[in-house]
Amino acid sequence: MDAQGRGRGENIDPADQWVLNPSTGEYELRLSPSAPQSPIPGPRGPRNAGAGNPRARSASPDRAPERPGRASAGSETPGRDVPPQRRRRGAQEEPPAGRRGRRPAKKSKKAKKVLLWTSGTVAFLVLATGVGGYLYLEHLNDNITSVSDDGAGTGGFKKDQAINILLIGTDKRTGSGNEGYGDKGSEGHADTTILLHVSKDRSNATALSIPRDLIVDIPDCPTEQEDGSQKVIPGETGVRFNTSLGQAGRTPSCTMRTVTELTGIKPDNFMVADFNAVKTLTSAVGGVPVCLGKDINDPDSHLNLPKGTHRIEGEEALAFVRTRHSVGLGGDLSRIELQQQFLSSLMRELKSNDTLTSPSKMIKLAEAGTKALTVDSSLNSINKLKDLGLELGKLNVKNLTFTTIPVIDNPAEKVKATVVLDESKAPQVFDLIRNDVSFTEVKKKQKKEKAAVAARLKGEKAPASEVRVRILNGGAPAGSAQSTLSWLQVDEGVSKSENAGNAPAEAAKTTLEYAPDQADQARRLADIMGLSASALKPGESVTNSQGLPAMTLTLGKDFKGAGVSLTPPDKAPDDIKKSTADKVVCAE
Repeated sequence: MDAQGRGRGENIDPADQWVLNPSTGEYELRLSPSAPQSPIPGPRGPRNAGAGNPRARSASPDRAPERPGRASAGSETPGRDVPPQRRRRGAQEEPPAGRRGRRPAKKSKKAKKVLLWTSGTVAFLVLATGVGGYLYLEHLNDNITSVSDDGAGTGGFKKDQAINILLIGTDKRTGSGNEGYGDKGSEGHADTTILLHVSKDRSNATALSIPRDLIVDIPDCPTEQEDGSQKVIPGETGVRFNTSLGQAGRTPSCTMRTVTELTGIKPDNFMVADFNAVKTLTSAVGGVPVCLGKDINDPDSHLNLPKGTHRIEGEEALAFVRTRHSVGLGGDLSRIELQQQFLSSLMRELKSNDTLTSPSKMIKLAEAGTKALTVDSSLNSINKLKDLGLELGKLNVKNLTFTTIPVIDNPAEKVKATVVLDESKAPQVFDLIRNDVSFTEVKKKQKKEKAAVAARLKGEKAPASEVRVRILNGGAPAGSAQSTLSWLQVDEGVSKSENAGNAPAEAAKTTLEYAPDQADQARRLADIMGLSASALKPGESVTNSQGLPAMTLTLGKDFKGAGVSLTPPDKAPDDIKKSTADKVVCAE
C-alpha cells in the first residue's frame, strides 16, 4: 500500500507530500500539517519510510540531536518543531554558529541531463520512475507488475554493453472510459511495437518501429502458465506481427521471440503499456506539446483538433496516438509516424522543463508509471528501473533516431491490407543495429582505440597459399565450417585450411584469432572473407592437425555463408526514412 493509503490522509496526493527544506536544500516528506518532516528515503533507507513507519510520523528517541547553530528544518514555520536532517555518510560537517553556512543546494545537473525513454507510444515515460535519489519509495515496488520472459531475452541489460529494449503498446482495454477502444475481452495485441537500441558507448540510440500488419513467422513459444507449469504455444507462418501477443495465449515473451526471428536481434528486456497507460502517464507529466499542419477530425480515434500547436494529455493524448485515417495515407504506417512525432515531443518536453527536478511531477510519474506498465521479471524493482534510466539518460535527443522497418505492400493481396519486408533495405537496417552503428552522425568516442582496431587491416598481406587456418562452427548454420573450407580451398587458394568441427561455445560474431607473426595471414584472410577490423583478434596461434601453428576462424551466428562479406555497414542508407527526437515535425 502506498503512503497516502495508510491511516489518515487517504485522499492526499503523494506529490503534495514532498516539500523543499530551505535550510538543507533537500526534499522531505510532509505527512500532515502537524507532523514533523522526515528525511527522504534513500537507497539504503527503511522500507516504506513515511508509509506506516512510526519513525516517519513523529520524532523518535533514536533521532540524532539537533546540532548547535543549525536551524531546524521547519524553523520558518511558527509552531512547528522539526528535527534536523541527519548528516549523510561522507557529507561534510555543518559549520558552527556564527560562520557562513553552505549555499542552498543547486538542482542536480545530472538530473537535468537524464532523458527517459519508454514503450509503445508511451512506455518511454516509465524510466522516470527510477531516476533521482528521492524516488526510492519502496512502496512503488508493490505497484510494479512483472511477467516472465520465458528465456526469450538475454536475462537483462548490462551497463557495459549495448542495450535492446522491446517496447510494446497493446490495445487492451483497462481503466474507466476505455470501453470504446480495442477488442472487447482481448488480452491485447502488439499494436505499437518499438525495438529501442542504445549504443554501447551511449552516444546514440535507434527506435525501430515494427508495423503491426507486417507478415512474419511466429516461432513456437514456451510460456509459463499461471499455475507455474510451462506450455509450448505453437508457432504460425505468414501471419500479422500483432498476433505475436494475445493470440492463443501468447505473452510478451512470444513477441520477443518473434522480434529475434525477424531481426536477428535478441532483446534484453520488455515493457508493455495499454491504452490506460497513455492517459495516466501523459497527465502525470503535465501534457505533451504536439503540432498539427492541418485540422484533424477523426471520428474513429475521437481526435478533433484545429491546425496549430496543442498541449495534449489524457483522453486527447490517447486519441492522438490512435489517429491514422486523418493523417498521411490513412494507414498504420502513417500512424507510426505520428506516434514517433509524439515520442520525440515527449523527449524534448522532459529535457526542456523542470520535470526531473520537480518532486511533484516526478512522484506523479512514479505512481502512474509503476501502475501503468508491465515489465519482464528482470526489471521488477525501482532500483533496476533506476539503473536502466541512468544508462539511457546519457543519451542526447539529437542522436535518438526514429525509423520504421522498411516494408512494401503485400504482393499476394489484391486489396492491400498487410505489408512484407522490403528485402532490398530491411536486412541492412537490421545489420546496422546488430553492429551498433548509429543512424545519425555522432562524434566517435575512444578514437585512439578505434584507430588501433582499424590498423589491423593495414599492412602487407600474405599470399593465400601461405594462410594456415583452422575453421570452427560457433553458431553458424550446420555445415558452415565444411562449406567455408571447400570455398576457401577451391575458389580462393587457401589450401592450408582445415575443418576443426564445433567451437567450445557459441559466438555472436565471427572472429579470427591470430598470433603477432601471423598478422599478414590474418589480413589476407580478412580480405578474402570480408571480415571487419573488429573481427580480427590478436592473440595466440593454435596447432593444426599437422602440428603446425595456425590461426583460428570461428564462424559466429552472424555468418551468412561462404563468400558473403561480414563487413557491417558504417552508416544508414540515405533512402531510409528517419527522424531525430530533437526535430519539431507537424503532422499532416
